[in-house]
Amino acid sequence: MTDLLDYADKVWRGEADTRVYHTGTLRKDGLHELAEGVWMWPAFGNVFLFPTDDGLFCFDTGERRTAKDLFGATRARTDAPLHTAVYSHGHIDHVFGVGPFDLEAQERGWRRPTVLAHENTPPRFARYERTRGYNTVINQRQFQSPGFRWPDRYRHPDVTYRDTTTLRIGDLDVRLKHGRGETDDATIAWLPDRKTLCCGDFFIWSSPNPGNPQKVQRYAAEWAQALRWMAGLGAELLLPGHGVPIVGAGRIRTALSDTAEFLETLHDQTVDAMNAGATLDEVVHGVTAPAELLAKPYLKPSYDEPEFVVRNVWRLYGGWYDGNPANLKPARRADLSRELADLSGGSDRLATRARELLAAGEHRLAGHFAQLAVDAAPDDETAHSARAEVFTALEKAATSTMAKGVYAWAAAESQAVLDGTDRAEQLRTRTAGRTRWAF
Repeated sequence: MTDLLDYADKVWRGEADTRVYHTGTLRKDGLHELAEGVWMWPAFGNVFLFPTDDGLFCFDTGERRTAKDLFGATRARTDAPLHTAVYSHGHIDHVFGVGPFDLEAQERGWRRPTVLAHENTPPRFARYERTRGYNTVINQRQFQSPGFRWPDRYRHPDVTYRDTTTLRIGDLDVRLKHGRGETDDATIAWLPDRKTLCCGDFFIWSSPNPGNPQKVQRYAAEWAQALRWMAGLGAELLLPGHGVPIVGAGRIRTALSDTAEFLETLHDQTVDAMNAGATLDEVVHGVTAPAELLAKPYLKPSYDEPEFVVRNVWRLYGGWYDGNPANLKPARRADLSRELADLSGGSDRLATRARELLAAGEHRLAGHFAQLAVDAAPDDETAHSARAEVFTALEKAATSTMAKGVYAWAAAESQAVLDGTDRAEQLRTRTAGRTRWAF
């Protein structure tokens, strides 16, 4: 057993966590051989390489920051050209590693590597180009990374497919299947001769993330269906989009089935409540994930949260109306906040109440009152001081990357007003020395 697989075994048994993986230190050893003819590059978005007589098959290609390192690690192991690369989906932490291999092929007169993806990936890239500014902002906020800029160029696939397709590269039999989950363009690779399953982001060593509050629609029910299908394959090696591999048919079946059950429970509770006439407020505060599943090391809500998944299920079936008629055509936030400030005795009173609620442990209410105070008096330092304090506390209490990012961004906005600096500088100060997820 390699050191990486030994570490992965300890993570499964709860004797280690995935923090070591997320530091990137595992990459210093180059490609890790997980089994004969199976190499792993443990990047933020994992890369898996399979040598064949016809060249290398690559499932996922990583992010742009590590593209040159991936190429160097590969060339330290083999001189074989890259034959084919498959994108598990079009997120930018999975599609930026082909460039150095393209350049190498051009310089050496080799055939350019073939990139294959689902047919929805090129439209995704087109949408990314159209919404580059928005994607820059939301990812700066989500990952607390003020210097991040969304890319404007992509390595498009040479070949696309719709539902399923098969590849034969040397002696390697690869069967690709489309599924909808985190994205609408996801691809699963099943290597039946090797009992190896490349599942992309259908499994990431965290509770699945079909609830991201800042991204486009995601698909909890179809995600669960894909997991059930994968659980029935009898795979003996699971290669996830993020996090460490899982070895053993029993473990793999358990992990995939538990994750499917997690999603099915949230989805079905939400739909049942909608069918009973519940409002979004009632659904969000009434649907819960089973505690025994949340306790699993691979289902902790460290990236997304069950509450966000519920909201996305509502959005899929119910649209944006939340059941509150006042929200159908709402007043401007600033106008409503000023009215409430006038009723309560001014924005200072709202700010004071925000602090009182925070001290009482009423974090959600504290957030409302802190935001009301600033909306009522955008230039008031007392209001911004309370808002910075409240959302800093909410960030510290939050468990998920998504919640932490939004809360930290809000706190930095108010601190920037108090200090007369810009928000980016406040975020850099707040996050100095941290290891952040970013892509």
